[in-house]
Amino acid sequence: MRLFLVALQFLTRLPVRLERFEPGWLNDCVRHFPLVGALVGTVGAVVLVGAAQLWPAWVAALLALTATVALTGGFHEDGLADTFDALGGVVSREKALVIMKDSRIGSYGALALGLSLLLRAALVAVLAARPLWGAVAALLASHTFARAAAVGVMVSLPYGGDVEHAKAKPLALAVAPRNFSIALGWCGLLGLALVVAGVHLPRLLVATCVAAVVALLMRQWLKRRLGGYTGDGLGATEQLAEIAVLLAFTASF
Repeated sequence: MRLFLVALQFLTRLPVRLERFEPGWLNDCVRHFPLVGALVGTVGAVVLVGAAQLWPAWVAALLALTATVALTGGFHEDGLADTFDALGGVVSREKALVIMKDSRIGSYGALALGLSLLLRAALVAVLAARPLWGAVAALLASHTFARAAAVGVMVSLPYGGDVEHAKAKPLALAVAPRNFSIALGWCGLLGLALVVAGVHLPRLLVATCVAAVVALLMRQWLKRRLGGYTGDGLGATEQLAEIAVLLAFTASF
């Protein structure tokens, strides 16, 4: 519970209070990132279902997306924009890391962020126009699996930035593989619950696979360009995996 609260405090804007804090907790709390994702997805789903009773599907989708972004403070969206600003062009590793630290947004970042928001809103709107349970399942799965993808990248790569200037220094240290195993366990529990609730198993398996593919591709990209992961790179991984899972749920097969 303590590590879950640390993860909740780190990934969301919820006013979590801890009596004390140890840096090592931040390193180990990554095991519960998918559980925090499930909570964020639940909030989005509740807003979607409520809004769909009053407004068209596209409005409900935008409100649900707004709710999740507000809950996380745009944490992952910021990482997506910074990553594409830094790696979208052909620059050296050192220059890319400088760009990532720049609070201003450039053309690559603006395009990536804008297209990501539009695509996610469109995909959720498509799901909201169908029986709402499918949209609820997609939101839960996308937020949960996407955060597990980010943990997978973190566990499989060293830190690629400047450790001394890392915003969350404990996360720049080696993350134990057991944390990824626990993160996958949370994904497995959610997947089992969704199957029991009636989600088509092949669709859920495809969603799992595409999230894993995004993690692998991001791992290779970050390794080649930076020599490892950064916090912004993890945010980009989460966002792209979220889109991939939503695409799997909306695809016709």
